[in-house]
This record gives sequence, C-alpha cells and structure tokens, in this order.
Amino acid sequence: MTDPELAAAQAYVRLLETTRAVLADARQAPLALPLLTVPIAEADEALRAVGLAGNEATFFRLVARLRTVLPEDRGHDSRAA
Repeated sequence: MTDPELAAAQAYVRLLETTRAVLADARQAPLALPLLTVPIAEADEALRAVGLAGNEATFFRLVARLRTVLPEDRGHDSRAA
C-alpha cells in the first residue's frame, strides 16, 4: 500500500470512528453534520489524491487491508469497515 493509499484508508477509518461516536448518543445525532464536516472533507480529499474517488471496490480493499494490520484494531469487529 502506498503512502497516499494508506492516508486515504486512514482518513476513512477516522470518519467511520467519528460517525460511530457521534451517532452512539441519540441526543447528539442532530449535531452530527457539523461534527462530521472535517472528517468527510479529509476523506474526500485523500480519495481524490490517490484517484479513488468513485472507485469504491479498490478503496474498500485498501481499508480491509488497513483494518487487518492495525494492532489497535485487534479485538474490534472489522466487518463494519
């Protein structure tokens, strides 16, 4: 995995984790969009930088590879990514 591909996959994982955290509390759900603006923009830019915008199959293969190698993810259910 190249550095830009790694950055794109990591940006997506950060977006996923932020989304889960924000939506975990139903009272915070209305606040979700403003809280997700920065991670969404970061993920979009990272995808564009490696030419993966619109190429979900390749992108999710990268995310799956990232999720299988990150030690801090061991013990978490990586199927959600």
